[in-house]
Amino acid sequence: MGKVIGIATCNEKGAAMVVNASANVTMAKGIGDDYRGALADARDRQVSIMSKESWDLACQELGSKLHWTMRKANLMISGIDLENSTGSILKIGDFFLEITGPLRVGSGMEQQYAGLKKALTPDWRSGVTAKVVQEGIVHEDDEVLLGDRD
Repeated sequence: MGKVIGIATCNEKGAAMVVNASANVTMAKGIGDDYRGALADARDRQVSIMSKESWDLACQELGSKLHWTMRKANLMISGIDLENSTGSILKIGDFFLEITGPLRVGSGMEQQYAGLKKALTPDWRSGVTAKVVQEGIVHEDDEVLLGDRD
């Protein structure tokens, strides 16, 4: 069992991430008012999730403690291994997300911090993408469970 460590949203492309204590999770918008969740062509990437453990490994490799929002993920969770989890369901509080695949590591990560793209590449350290399958509200410290689609 894991838990939610952080929640962040971005109102428009290129804008800074905003940390939230809680947020609505909807099929129409993903997490809060994050611009990516509402994009019609991004339905399989409504929500981005990364694990604290993977972020810590990337930071350790870089020799620097970076804030997790630099990754531009919506949720930071701990205690859940996301590697090879495509098709699995995350139950977080009272809502459900279906993992749709690994979160792509774009060139923007290199612009954020030299070496970050390489540090996030192995073992799905970059996190995963997901779509909302049941709506709810996410809060810091919510319990997170990883299970099968059944």
